[in-house]
Amino acid sequence: MDAPRTLHSVREDAYNYTWDNSIDPALEIEPGEAVELRVRDASDEQITSSSGAEDVAKLDFDHVNPVSGPVFVKGAQPGDVLEVELLELRPREGWGWTALIPGFGLLADEFPEPWLRISRVEAERGRVAWSEEISLPYRPFPGTIGVAPDEPGQHSIVPPSRWGGNIDTKHVQAGTALYLPVGVEGALFSLGDTHAIQGDGEVCGTAIETAMDVTLRLSVRRDFQIDAPQYRLPEGALRAQQQTSYHVCTGVGSDLMEAARDAVRAAIRHLEERRGLDRQEAYALCSVAADLRIHEVVDAPNWVVGAFLPDDIFEKGAG
Repeated sequence: MDAPRTLHSVREDAYNYTWDNSIDPALEIEPGEAVELRVRDASDEQITSSSGAEDVAKLDFDHVNPVSGPVFVKGAQPGDVLEVELLELRPREGWGWTALIPGFGLLADEFPEPWLRISRVEAERGRVAWSEEISLPYRPFPGTIGVAPDEPGQHSIVPPSRWGGNIDTKHVQAGTALYLPVGVEGALFSLGDTHAIQGDGEVCGTAIETAMDVTLRLSVRRDFQIDAPQYRLPEGALRAQQQTSYHVCTGVGSDLMEAARDAVRAAIRHLEERRGLDRQEAYALCSVAADLRIHEVVDAPNWVVGAFLPDDIFEKGAG
């Protein structure tokens, strides 16, 4: 993607904790122009590099996942498609955090106690240091990215919707074009919840959370219509990230969500038995490094989900 000729910046203090189409725009731009957003981390700075698990337990959930914006794109009308081209993501801090938050996550009932891991983000090396034995690739992306809904009033920032929002899709990274349906005049685009890396599923509820500066280009498309987010990956994007060997644990059952839970439980047990991790760390590592994939949903009455654990994150290789 071409570098922007003109770059507009959203004010650092322009962020919100809900989706609401009555919020005044922080910035107005012409279609095709580039924007830089200064994005706060998902905890809204409640978690610091010196925090402990006790700080996770004290999180104020009225101030999580702040989104920078909104940006008004001139000419965008309901029924149009907003094209979002991710150009660059730059971490502002050399660290990120991953937490087990009581009551949150795929296995929330099995992990009632708070837990926190502070990781070192080494963007210049393309790595994230999880521990002395585990090093993760640096693959930044925004977890929350969307436009204002057409329904009036305040809407929670936490669940995704047809307008985007907290979609936590790791493939929406630099080089990707994301397409969002426009619900209101100007689209009112916002972005937040930036991650240094995450596995497909984000099973414990958090990734490597860290603040970033994000540069992107916003354009209006009228040559097609969509009802929910779509995105397009550049050639070779997946191949470049899948060059290692994997250990895959599966879950099989008549309930797709329970099959996903069983796959994660099996991956946790594998990390405990073969890698020596304690159960909380294993669960959190699955959230930032393991990919959930649906293998089949046609052979009734049971479906199959796989949890892919990459070998190259471990200093000792395959396990």
